[in-house]
This record gives sequence, structure tokens and C-alpha cells, in this order.
Amino acid sequence: MEQIIENPQVLPNGAVPVSGAQAVERALQLLSIVGRAAEKGIALGDVVAESGLNKPTARRLLMALMRSRLIEQDELTRRYFLGGELYVLGVLASRRHGLLEMAGESLRRLSGVSTDTSFVSMRRDDYAVCLHREEGTHPVRTHALQSGDQNPLGVGAGSLAMLAALPDTEVEAIIGRIENVVGIQYPGYSPEIIRADVARTREVAYALNPGRVIANSWGIGMAILLPDGRLAGALSIAAIDSRMGEARQKELAGLLRQEVERIQAKLVTLFSSERPMPRKAVRAALSRVPEPV
Repeated sequence: MEQIIENPQVLPNGAVPVSGAQAVERALQLLSIVGRAAEKGIALGDVVAESGLNKPTARRLLMALMRSRLIEQDELTRRYFLGGELYVLGVLASRRHGLLEMAGESLRRLSGVSTDTSFVSMRRDDYAVCLHREEGTHPVRTHALQSGDQNPLGVGAGSLAMLAALPDTEVEAIIGRIENVVGIQYPGYSPEIIRADVARTREVAYALNPGRVIANSWGIGMAILLPDGRLAGALSIAAIDSRMGEARQKELAGLLRQEVERIQAKLVTLFSSERPMPRKAVRAALSRVPEPV
């Protein structure tokens, strides 16, 4: 039941102040409204009509949800869609659903064939989160990455693969934001090194970490994309340096490519009812969060 405020003070923009609990309830109401229109998105006017809120209040709550990445707005159509953070939270909350479930069979195949350790990771803001680590049978293993570990985008093979899959403008923005953290915590990296790694990754179609996080621990990674071209996550394989010669890098890259294609085929089936966003709109949405109108 909605809280009634006697003699409410109207703010300059026409919105009425509400209690913290009521603001949360209303924001969740808007999230639910946007979710029901997940396939085609929803316009601000329709959000206002369905919620019963006035336009300034609806805009303010939508902006809060966008800052939290729970919803996003298409730059061209100005319609609202569920945001990527909901997907990340769902994956982290349950090991039975989403990308992790889709990647499980691929990880077992990768570690079974290569006998090395494989990983599936996902982007969270400016970081890559390791969702799962699948051990191989080779007696000498690398322990550079554990489930739940986070590295700045560009640091590590899977993380680099995800960064390289983003538009140039977003790559530069991320490098600028992580520069201080990288300078303090990752001496093997610098903005120049990350830019060079991104360029190489795009050229050869796989990411390589030549022992920059932990000496003698190398990794190779490849990005997973959603049907509309947006980033879903990455697969990677880690091994000691003696098992990562140039010939084996290409062999492992071939294995990764097969499994990435398998997962992307599953994603196509999952999202087959959704109409892909135009490529220009995808890149615009990735590069910034626009102001609602």
C-alpha cells in the first residue's frame, strides 16, 4: 500500500518527495514495467501511464536505475530496456542459469581436451569477474585466477578479450578509469601495454596474457557476444609458459573458437524472439548512458 504524505512539498521540477522505502518500491515498480516490455522496450510516456507517477518522478527514478545499470536506454529510439547488471547479478546469484550454465559443457570440453584450466568470465563495470574455474588434468597447474576474482578489464586473457570487443571510445574511457589501479596493483601493465594488447587481440582474433599477472602463468582468451553484438563474457585457458608456445596458442585458439561458437548459438536460440538493435545503436549504448527524455 502506497504511503500517503500530507501536504507534500513539491520540488522545483514538479516531483513530490517520498520516503526512502517508497522510492525503492516505486523504482522496483518501474523496473517491473520495463521488464514486461523487454522485447521491444518502452517509452517514457508509457512508463508514466502504467506507473501512475508524474513525469519528473518517473524520470528521476529511471535515471537512478540507469546509473545502477539495471535498465538502459537506446540512444536512437529513447526506449528503455532491462540493463546488463541484472544479467550479471543473476549469474552471480545462481550457478544454474545464464551464461555460466551455457558455458559449463564448453569448459569441461576445453579442460578435457587441453588438460589445462579453463574459465568463463563476465564484465562488471570496469572489471572482469571470473564466474567459474574448470580444472584440467595436467599435473602442473596455474592458480592465477579463482572463481569470484576480479581484474580490471585488459588485465588477464579473458578480461583482455572482453575489452577488445568493446568500441574504441569505451576502451579509452575504461583505460582512463583503471589507470591508477593498474599502476598500483599490476606492475606488468600500463595504458600503453593495454592498448597494444587490444590491437593485437583484434588482429589475431584471440587475447594473450604472456605472464603479466603472475610470472610463468600464461592465458589465452576469446570474447562471447550476444546476438545483437553486445558483449556477453569470455572463455579463457591458462597454463604454464612452457605449454603456451606459438603453435599451441593457435591450437588452443581453435578450441576456444569452437566453444565460443557453440555458446553463441545457444544465445541465438535464447534470444531468437528478440529483434537485434542496430549496430550503431549498440555502440552508442555501450559508449555512454544517455539522459532520459
